Amino acid sequence: MSLSTASAPALSVTELSVRYPGPAGPVVAVDRVTLTVEPGGALVLVGESGSGKTTVARTVLGLPGHGAEVTGRVELDGTDLRPLDERALSRIRGRRIGYVPQDPTGSLDPLRRIGPQLTEVLLRHGIATGRGAARAAVPGLLERAGIGEPDRIARSYPHELSGGLRQRAAIALAVSCAPGLLVADEPTTALDAVVRSQILDLFASLRAVHGIALLMVTHDLTAARRIGGRVAVMRGGRIVESGEADQVLSRPRHPYAAELVAAGAGVAAVPGEGDRR
Repeated sequence: MSLSTASAPALSVTELSVRYPGPAGPVVAVDRVTLTVEPGGALVLVGESGSGKTTVARTVLGLPGHGAEVTGRVELDGTDLRPLDERALSRIRGRRIGYVPQDPTGSLDPLRRIGPQLTEVLLRHGIATGRGAARAAVPGLLERAGIGEPDRIARSYPHELSGGLRQRAAIALAVSCAPGLLVADEPTTALDAVVRSQILDLFASLRAVHGIALLMVTHDLTAARRIGGRVAVMRGGRIVESGEADQVLSRPRHPYAAELVAAGAGVAAVPGEGDRR
């Protein structure tokens, strides 16, 4: 069950700024960004490389990077995460915020089978009361991520799986503790068009069925349109336009957003239901 409540946004970011030390003085990566994601809703951050969208996502996770100077508020279900120390944040990551990286090897241990990795997460966050209960929950978690033959996949090492299955396993890991918020950083970039479409459908299912809110970072405008919800266009560390996905991606108002939409961000289209084989 999601921990989000109807009384507060799943995520609220207010006047967030992130600066890094540079040879000529501080470098501003994120400049006074404000955004919200409602329970079960979606916000997709789009923009070119270096626009600050990944920095926003990593700062939400409490991982802005070495030397970062962060100001502003990051609230999860109404609780400000910024004052928390690393120990407290590590309890929240995985339990209340799930993370799906661009490369699933960033969250999967290559030396361990998928099943034991899921078991360990359930035990670490107190979701299962014993190792036997944790093991019994693994097949259902893999099925929730759209994985057939869950018993076989649970016995597999990451390198024995296709790219799409590795990403599904990473998503299973990210949502294993029923977080209220899922942060996904370019989660479909390395996948072919058909698998990309299936992963986007999986995100939609997690939102609709389990009420998980989604903050997604992507340069793929077709994927952003497919996710729906709201879109925020970033440039130079700032949000230059935000609104409902259909409005921003079909009738952008800001000149940069219009250029981005016209260029299509140079990515291939994601096939619809009728395009699958």
